[in-house]
Amino acid sequence: MVIKMKAFHNEGEIEAGVDEVARGCLAGPVYTAAVIWPNEIDPSDTNTILRDSKKLSKRRRLILRDYIKEYALDYCVESYPNDVIDQKNILNATMDCMHKSLNGLKIDMDHILVDGNNFINYFRNASNIPVPYTCVVKGDDKYVSIAAASILAKTEHDLYIEKLVEENSELEKYDWLNNMCYGTKNHIEAIKKYGITKYHRKTFGLCREFI
Repeated sequence: MVIKMKAFHNEGEIEAGVDEVARGCLAGPVYTAAVIWPNEIDPSDTNTILRDSKKLSKRRRLILRDYIKEYALDYCVESYPNDVIDQKNILNATMDCMHKSLNGLKIDMDHILVDGNNFINYFRNASNIPVPYTCVVKGDDKYVSIAAASILAKTEHDLYIEKLVEENSELEKYDWLNNMCYGTKNHIEAIKKYGITKYHRKTFGLCREFI
């Protein structure tokens, strides 16, 4: 069954969809993206359907990444590295990174759609009035702009991890090419055997035992 994605929350407004990827990883950066999507493109088009990045194959995500970058009115992808995550904590780092993605948009927005149930007021262009926002649980499976943000954040994160492992073959033992730094069995067993790397988040779970 194909879920019909919604093109907008507030008709007639310019909306930016925002999402994050890798918040729960044991290593590497957290990525966020903001996307302003044109309302006139039908999100249920079966040739270009956008949905939660976790429900798409790697190949499909990469195809849609190029499609999003070509047809989005505006987009921006940002990241915060593991050392910043350890300094700020993951919640603050994610919120700041989301704001950074919104700062990178060239088009002023009327409304922000955020995946999840948590967000911090965002002020545009030094204004003292926050941009209105709506948090949507599982929003990446409901609104096309959030889904697009999810896909951009996910693909950029995974490409970064793949390049990191390619350039540092010693990281292969953590199985990052398969788990993308999430806490899978193989990843956890490798940490227990080899310890952590400079890319691990030292404030996260098992990693704290190897400081």
